[in-house]
Amino acid sequence: MKYIASILAAGFITLSACSSQQKQPAPTKNENQAKTANDVVQLTPEQAKNAALELGRPEKRTMHKTLKVSGVLEVPPQNMISVSIPLGGYLKKTTLLPGLHVHKGDLLATLEDQQYIQLQQDYLTAKAKLNYYKAEYERQQKLNESKAASDKVYQQALSDYESEKALLRATGEKLMLIGINPISLTDNNISRSINIYAPINGNVAKVNVNIGKYVSPTDVLFELVNPDDLHLTLTVMENDAANLHSEQKVVCYANNKSDVKYDAEIHVINPNIGKDRATEVHCHLLKYGKELLPGMFMNAEIDIQSATVNSLPEDAIVKWNNEPYVFYEIAANKFKMLKVETGTSSDGYMEVKTTLPDAKIVIKNSYTLLTKMMNSAEE
Repeated sequence: MKYIASILAAGFITLSACSSQQKQPAPTKNENQAKTANDVVQLTPEQAKNAALELGRPEKRTMHKTLKVSGVLEVPPQNMISVSIPLGGYLKKTTLLPGLHVHKGDLLATLEDQQYIQLQQDYLTAKAKLNYYKAEYERQQKLNESKAASDKVYQQALSDYESEKALLRATGEKLMLIGINPISLTDNNISRSINIYAPINGNVAKVNVNIGKYVSPTDVLFELVNPDDLHLTLTVMENDAANLHSEQKVVCYANNKSDVKYDAEIHVINPNIGKDRATEVHCHLLKYGKELLPGMFMNAEIDIQSATVNSLPEDAIVKWNNEPYVFYEIAANKFKMLKVETGTSSDGYMEVKTTLPDAKIVIKNSYTLLTKMMNSAEE
């Protein structure tokens, strides 16, 4: 019986030991990573020489938080002209091509139609009748004053005179709409054609007609654009728009020439947020050349914050598990990795918000130490 009790006791102890081992959880990946993150990297003199590490200390620098957005060059509505004709007609002549530059007053096209002749005839007829009605009115007025004519005849003469005067005025305005000066119109210079002249200086953006085509009053013959007042329309998300204000400085550049910068300033911020949670910011370009054209896409950078902060070169920051770290010297060729909180980057430097130890920081070839640390952790 004692022998059996001893066997049972030994078996119980063995099972308890196995159960205890099974209940102990294996180290997790995060625990291994946390342990490795606190590791110290020790280099031999030869390794240190080959690594070509460069040490330095944090610097106080004025950092600018830059907002990067994109947009398109546009011209204001008053610099875009759609040329049409109030009275339809057949296009007789034009030499315009898209891209041509025209000056205000240049001939754009010549149209002809019989209704132009009719309108001029109506004006000259009304003008002749007006002279008759005016003379008749003045004659009846004198007769009425001497009681030689009735009031009814006088009033009729007055009515005819006023009606014809209104008709002449209206017909003259119609002539001016199609570019004919009614004052200089006589029966010797009636024309079947009219000319259309450029209302502004600018470039021809579109030509929508051809010789012989009939155009109606609703048709747009040409589209002119004056590029002398280009402005930049940026698309900015609502959270970023809250940091912008009028007259804020903007630097922009074209996609194909990122090294050529143009200065601008914010003019108007649209207060309405669209369905895409973005708004439009209109900027005035301060100076630009003919190389910029309406419709071009532009990139823009806006400084929205400036502050003097502790900073390190961007090469000093290593990323491990998507977290930023730096290495600092604790002895000769011996370094320790420290997790840090970073902020704004500018001109190759990164803001470091974490309080750093009073030691030299590895500012170049930091990833050599990270590789060495990773290899040591795997051994």
